Amino acid sequence: MKVNYDIMADAVYINVSKAKVARTVKTEERFLVDVDARGNVVGIEILDASNQQELVKNLQKNVAVGVPINIQTSTPVTA
Repeated sequence: MKVNYDIMADAVYINVSKAKVARTVKTEERFLVDVDARGNVVGIEILDASNQQELVKNLQKNVAVGVPINIQTSTPVTA
């Protein structure tokens, strides 16, 4: 599992698999789930993350127990 937090986008992406994303399912207004061709979860994106208080608390707990979390301070630009 890999967790990324993009400060500029205020989004958290939790990658749970290295499989190729086939489609994205919007489960709630701020929650998107990437799935592979078989419907297995590849990753979860949480938008407006700083306003998700329970999420922030859980991320802090995960950092304390050693789950790696990558925090980006800017959105990468691709050419």
